[in-house]
Amino acid sequence: MRPDPPHRPSTGWRHRAWIVAAVTLGALVAGSSFRSSTGVLMEPLEAEYGWSRTVTSGAVTVNLLLYGLTAPFAAAIMERFGVRRVVTAALVCVGLGSALTTVMTAAWQLWLLWGLFIGAGTGCMALVFGAIVANRWFDTHRGLVTGLFSAANALGQLAFLPLIAAAVTGPGWRFAAGVVAVLALVLAPLVYFLLHDHPHEVGTTPYGASPPDPASDAASDPASDSADVSLDALGVTTDLPAVPQADPSPGPAALALRTLREASGSWAFWVLAGTFFVCGWSTNGLIQTHFVPAAHDHGMPATTAAGLLAVVGLFDVVGTVASGWLSDRVDARLLLWAYYGLRGLSLIALPWLWAPDVQPGMWAFIIFYGLDWVATVPPTVALCRQHFGLERSGIVFGWVFAAHMVGAGAGASVAGWIRQSQGDYRLAWWAAGLLCAAAAASVFTIRRPEVPAAQRDRVPEPV
Repeated sequence: MRPDPPHRPSTGWRHRAWIVAAVTLGALVAGSSFRSSTGVLMEPLEAEYGWSRTVTSGAVTVNLLLYGLTAPFAAAIMERFGVRRVVTAALVCVGLGSALTTVMTAAWQLWLLWGLFIGAGTGCMALVFGAIVANRWFDTHRGLVTGLFSAANALGQLAFLPLIAAAVTGPGWRFAAGVVAVLALVLAPLVYFLLHDHPHEVGTTPYGASPPDPASDAASDPASDSADVSLDALGVTTDLPAVPQADPSPGPAALALRTLREASGSWAFWVLAGTFFVCGWSTNGLIQTHFVPAAHDHGMPATTAAGLLAVVGLFDVVGTVASGWLSDRVDARLLLWAYYGLRGLSLIALPWLWAPDVQPGMWAFIIFYGLDWVATVPPTVALCRQHFGLERSGIVFGWVFAAHMVGAGAGASVAGWIRQSQGDYRLAWWAAGLLCAAAAASVFTIRRPEVPAAQRDRVPEPV
């Protein structure tokens, strides 16, 4: 009998998982680039249309809320229709929404385009998307790859700001929005043809996984002892058939809501959701949205402030990848305690660091905030996996991430209201700093999970 063709190697840089990871990085960067531009575009839009800071901050809030609330449902939709189709459609949505902003004439259109089109589109390419790809395609180095995806998401949010700020002062804000639209629409076909849903579609296994036993592989029994990583990532039990049968599985909305109902009975879920709420408040909601306008209040040019946020993005790559590496080795609770505690101290000190030019103290803040920006993501993903298992961790993290973006929306609106009523952002920085201190204090109320012996190698030992 002729032997079956061997499976491709499960390790090495030529593994297909790295191609999928590269495409995922590109989609994450594109999906987050337009949302990051809101802080730079707020003042030009206010100057051209006469809108108040409350109006523009409100549009950002809708964007952030929909971005976060879409994530858990997007995870379930990806199970039903496939990651490739969903992400391709999301890129098209982002491209169209960005392009249409160039012809808007009313505030409600800003809320519709920034909120519905861009919010829902980028929500399908949120960090949940990266977590799903990491869980499906990587058996080893999951924390490190999750860190890379998190860094790419934040880098897209920040690295484009100098280009957008330069476009605003040169060709104009419409040109900047058009560039983002073209980027998203060009990436859409690349994602469709290169981003495969499952490793088995291209005849391989997740990176680092042992090749399947030919006997058990031939059986392809849904009740097999080997876990289907692709389904584990989305919270679907491994006894579901690979091909849809007459017995339907739960719809995406039902699956997402059922997972929320089950996870909400755990104290760990509420602490992770609460701390991620604070994370969103203190990053996307506050710094990303209001740093440039706050710097301008103190006489700093918008292009200089946007350049500082780009430096945040560069250091974020280092900090988040390092956090992913540490999450494979160190108690995730200890990491979160350090990240939130130090972030809170930096925000409390920020009001004394402003100046018309960049002083050494501001450089220290920018470098630290870059290292800490989304360093919270890998340990939070790790805790979701430890407490809720691979079968449910994708959708559970989707709901935790939704709390992140609800916090971001609340932070953006509250900071805008404080600036409108007080004339400066001082109270906004201090309030966020106190929230970070509370988040740091809460992480050790999460009990260390009891993990079956077969899975202990995937959980870092406490330091």
